[in-house]
This record gives sequence, C-alpha cells and structure tokens, in this order.
Amino acid sequence: MSDAPDVASLSYEQARDELVQVVGRLETGGEPLEASLALWERGEALAARCQEWLDGARERLAAAQSGSLSSAGSPEDAE
Repeated sequence: MSDAPDVASLSYEQARDELVQVVGRLETGGEPLEASLALWERGEALAARCQEWLDGARERLAAAQSGSLSSAGSPEDAE
C-alpha cells in the first residue's frame, strides 16, 4: 500500500472505489496480520475522506439553498 496515492488527493469516487477494494480484501482474509492492519488503517483513512466529501457537499447544498431562499426575497421587495 506504500505506492498508493495520498488519501487527501483522492476524489470521492476514487476513495469510495478503493475502499470497496480494501473491504473486499479484508473480508476474503488470507492476508498476514501486518498487511491486514495496514489495509484496515487505509480503509479508515478512505472512509474519512469519503465523509469529508459528503460533508462538504452537504454544506454546499445548504449554502445554495439558503442563498436561493434569501435572494428570492419577499413580495414586498418587488415593489
């Protein structure tokens, strides 16, 4: 996993896809303990990266929604 890209540089889709692969490898077993621990740690980092992307998207949606509500104004503003 040392040649894997830095988690912080991954897009949501890249992090999600790699996380699916990591989980698959952990579920099949057969990895030595050290490799399993490294996979687990990588999976935790990937899951955190996915959560960062989702939180950011949620904030952007909330900001867009509040911006569109406040820019709509009230009917009295149109007069």
